[in-house]
Parts: sequence; C-alpha cells; structure tokens
Amino acid sequence: MRRVRLTYPGAFHHVMNRGYGGNDIFYGNKNKNQFLDYLKDASKKMIIRIFAYCIMDTHYHLVLENTTGRMSDFLKLLNGNYGMYYRKVFGGIGYVFQGRYKSTIIENDAYLIQSLVYLLQNPVRAGIVHHAEHYIWSSASDYFSDIATGIVDAEFVNQLFGTKDALFGILDSMGKQELAIQTTDYGEVLGKKNFVKSALRKFERRQKPSEQSRGGQRIDERYFDPVEKVLGEFERMNGVKIWDINTTTFKGKRLRGELLVQLKDRAGLKYKEIAEMDIFSRLSFTSLGSIYRNIKKAYLKKVK
Repeated sequence: MRRVRLTYPGAFHHVMNRGYGGNDIFYGNKNKNQFLDYLKDASKKMIIRIFAYCIMDTHYHLVLENTTGRMSDFLKLLNGNYGMYYRKVFGGIGYVFQGRYKSTIIENDAYLIQSLVYLLQNPVRAGIVHHAEHYIWSSASDYFSDIATGIVDAEFVNQLFGTKDALFGILDSMGKQELAIQTTDYGEVLGKKNFVKSALRKFERRQKPSEQSRGGQRIDERYFDPVEKVLGEFERMNGVKIWDINTTTFKGKRLRGELLVQLKDRAGLKYKEIAEMDIFSRLSFTSLGSIYRNIKKAYLKKVK
C-alpha cells in the first residue's frame, strides 16, 4: 500500500522523476523544450509556483510550492502530457516515467536555499558543465536577468539570495555537496527533526473528512495510480497507441470511453484534467460524464 505524502497548501517541495529503467527520455533540445512547455502550462492550470527546474537526459528536478494543495494533480498532468508526447514521437507502449514521483518536503527559506543550490548544481555534479549558469536546461539563467521565461518565480529566488554574485558564489562554493535529507515514516524531509511534527499538524488540519480514509490518509494520495502507469497498461492491453485511436469509428469511441474510465477511476483525474488531453479535447464536460456513466453501466451488465 502506498505511503501518504506529507504536504499541505503552501509547503515547499523538491520533486524528481526519472525515465523508466533509467532510460533517456529528454534527449535532444526539442524534447526538453516540449517538457518546459508542459511544465509552464501545468503550473498555470494548477496554480503551482515553480522556483527552479533542471532537465537532464534521464530525469528532471523541480523545486516548487504546493500553492493550492494540488501538487499531485499538477504532476499527474505534467507527466501524463509528456508521456503521451514521448510515445507519439518515439513509439512504444511501455512506461515513460519510472512510477511515482519522488518528493522531499522543505522546512523553510534556509533549507529552500539548500534545495535550490542542489538542483542547480545537478549538471555540475554530473560533469556536464563546470558552472551551473552554463547549463541551458535549468532555470539558472532566469535569475537576476531581464529575460523571463514565465516558468519560475525568479523574483522570489532573487530575494532569497539578494544579488547575482551571492547566488553564483554560493553555487560555486557548494561544489558537489549533497543534501542532508531525513527519511521518516512520512517520506523524505529537508529540515530539523521537529519540523516533521509541525508539518504533520498542518497536513492533518487541512484534510476534509471526506478526503480521509481509515488511516487518516488522503484517498487521492493513497490509492490512485500514476497517469503514466494507467496509459501504459491501457496501450499494452489494447495493442494500440493512444495517438492512433480513430475516434470517428465505433471501436475508437469505445476505446476512448474505456480510457476515460481508467483515467478517472484508477488515476483519479477530474473531468477538467481529462478534457485537456488531445483525445478528449473535442468533448464537453457533460459529454465526458455521460460517456463515463454509460461505459460503467455497460461493464456492470457484462459482469452480472
């Protein structure tokens, strides 16, 4: 059974996800640019504030604020959109990302600075560049710059470090230093030991009774599968890539309906999130609800 994620609206997190089996999934400028487009779009739709990003060939890192409490929805949308794009371009019907994303909750500004430095130093630790600002697939060049990508909250980061010299001086002085992360029953934590208790109180206060299960854990964090897993298994089971489904035919419409049910029931997506996928983009919210109910009704009749 999955471990609940310790988070709450306003919590800082360092998030990472990698390609399945450690495979390259971001090789080439075009693919990295496409991921950044999805990142910008998902952060705006879910109102999640991004402070830093770094895209490597095999994985990505983000430092963010769970601004609206929808971090899980944000990452489902981001990974789901890039996963579908990747399979469309490169083919295959397997997983793109390696399961569930990894997240570390961060205590305060002091530890947030450590996490930002660690993220930006990722290509330096990998031996790709000597200085973080020379790596074009991170947000290092967004700070103290007149050129805004619209992805990161550069002003917030600028205020944390004060000056450009301070930022890059800290980056150079940190070298390849690792983060002192604690592993707890509630996941990874970057902060003092007593931070876990205070974070847990905030987490529990913000849960609604309807969102709790018998263990006090959020249902959406405990039971739902990653969108990537649902999409990959659907394609393998049906022997077809989602992008190749012809929705003008009866078979194509049936497959689209079955995918809708899988995304809602197994991945926990809302109709609004499902409608943002290309295969459903021409359908209204009302239509999605009707299709979902009809497919479920047909399934119930079949199993009786």
